[in-house]
Amino acid sequence: MSSIKTAVSAGALFAAAAQFGFAAKAIFIKLAYAAHPGLDAVTLLAIRMLFSLPFFLFMAWLGNRDNGNTNMPRQPLSRGDWGFVVLLGFIGYYLSSFLDFWGLQFISAGLERLILFTNPTIVVVLSALFLRKHITGRVALALLVSYAGLALAYWHDLVITSDTRALVTGTVLVFLSALCYAIYMMVGTGLTRRIGSTRFTAYMMLVATGFVMAQFFIMRPLSALDLPPTIYLYGVGLAIFSTAAPVWMMAEALKRIGASDASMIGTVGPVITIFLGVIFLGEQVSLLQLIGAGLVLAGVAMISLNKTAPKPPDTPPTR
Repeated sequence: MSSIKTAVSAGALFAAAAQFGFAAKAIFIKLAYAAHPGLDAVTLLAIRMLFSLPFFLFMAWLGNRDNGNTNMPRQPLSRGDWGFVVLLGFIGYYLSSFLDFWGLQFISAGLERLILFTNPTIVVVLSALFLRKHITGRVALALLVSYAGLALAYWHDLVITSDTRALVTGTVLVFLSALCYAIYMMVGTGLTRRIGSTRFTAYMMLVATGFVMAQFFIMRPLSALDLPPTIYLYGVGLAIFSTAAPVWMMAEALKRIGASDASMIGTVGPVITIFLGVIFLGEQVSLLQLIGAGLVLAGVAMISLNKTAPKPPDTPPTR
């Protein structure tokens, strides 16, 4: 019994620490943009993926070893599996990340995190539209609560912004990022469980890295990487503290407490981002924004606890 309690407590700590790392992602991005006004999403994302590449290669190596401690035997990927890996790597990790980085050029870190946090609600809506899964009254209420909260948080940013067009542009881009990731969550869950979360995540991140670097070399000259050292420090922070370390910690949490409990602990993520934004970026926070954040968290928690709602995949997020 004590060993079970230890595993659960360790899993909870891993999940909480992972959420802190994911929550800091937007802070590193915003700091990098502020440090070098000419920096754009194409270049910054390329820097992040380059510094993360050794970790993804190590994950792929681990995933291809015998699965020893898991209940799922290692299986070779079929041609169809590889097709899905490339497709989901493009949509779920490359396109989603690019839209997110691009959107953060226009909106606050706190609002960005709240929009991304609505992923489970988007999955519910997409499942109802395309998989004919019934939306219960409780889930409908959760959707209403979540989007009412998001509207309040958005109103906070709308009141204080001096550039409404930028706010709308950034919001649309980040919402599209959340939509792309929701598509990955819907389509990729079965494949994740069949081939193993470590392998699946590593392969998709390697595919995404290929797309990111191709985009960079098509759209930017190599001289675009001639940047101040500060930008590369932020890039290392993104790669280590907001990608590699939290992905590993979330994987450990998933082993110990499962996807549902880990996702519930993830509700602290947006709140952490809001307060990190206040501390490191000087972003304004108001009671209206905090109420909105609370409603978003409550709505997502209601969906996560609902037995009929789609469950998160057993794979560590990289966002």
